[in-house]
Amino acid sequence: MDMMTLIWAIVLLGGLGIILGVVIALFVRFFRVESDPRADFALELLPGANCGGCGYAGCADFARALALGKALPTNCPVSSSEQVSAIAMALGIDAGKVERKQAVVCCRSDIGEVRKMNYNGVQDCVAANMVAGGPDECRYGCLGLGTCARKCPFGAIEIIGQVAVVHRELCVGCGKCAAVCPRGVIKMVPADSEYHIYCNSPEKGANKRRFCAAGCIGCRKCEKLCGSKFKISGFLSQVNYKDGAEVDEESAAAIKCPVGCLLSVEERLQAAYDKAKGGAK
Repeated sequence: MDMMTLIWAIVLLGGLGIILGVVIALFVRFFRVESDPRADFALELLPGANCGGCGYAGCADFARALALGKALPTNCPVSSSEQVSAIAMALGIDAGKVERKQAVVCCRSDIGEVRKMNYNGVQDCVAANMVAGGPDECRYGCLGLGTCARKCPFGAIEIIGQVAVVHRELCVGCGKCAAVCPRGVIKMVPADSEYHIYCNSPEKGANKRRFCAAGCIGCRKCEKLCGSKFKISGFLSQVNYKDGAEVDEESAAAIKCPVGCLLSVEERLQAAYDKAKGGAK
């Protein structure tokens, strides 16, 4: 390569670099998106979980919605009350009422009790539910294939004895598990609620008892003794969370659910471990 060829190559490459630099500068000047400092500040105060529980694509999208007044800090299920207050103060907006939610799997039947056929398909609850309504006799219970556990970004769900169970100390209430459950077994309930009805089937008690010893029989004992703390839907009793009813240990002891549907979170977890070990049914 002679000297002139080398000089021309350097000139051409240098000129190309200058042209590309000018094009990039013009592109940035005319197409850049102005950053909202209020959104940037809100993003710094958010926990950064990017779980989508707020209804937005991620924390950055949620921060922009906060800055535009389209969302409240309390829409973030992961933020603590201190973080909510800090964001509201920084943006000069109303913090909103903090109502923490947590997931509860409203089923405690062992899969072996209700399974009517062998299922060798994809280990996914949505797929299994599409095959003749699922392999279980109960059309409303947990399928136990772990779709919710895989979807949870915080590892709060464990499959114990082939039924999903939520660890409340890890659950932040993002709602992703409830959204993916094909049978609506997972409910989002007030985080401070201690007792729940662990059944999801509205069918008659006699029908449920054919294959599930843990199904609510609709005896209404809980409603008779504690009134508005419970509501009956079909032949299924449910805690009346909407009215702020609190079922405490004393109420649960007085009711003494004949089939063991009414349990505290800790009792449910222990029952799952016992059943998995071949202990209490």
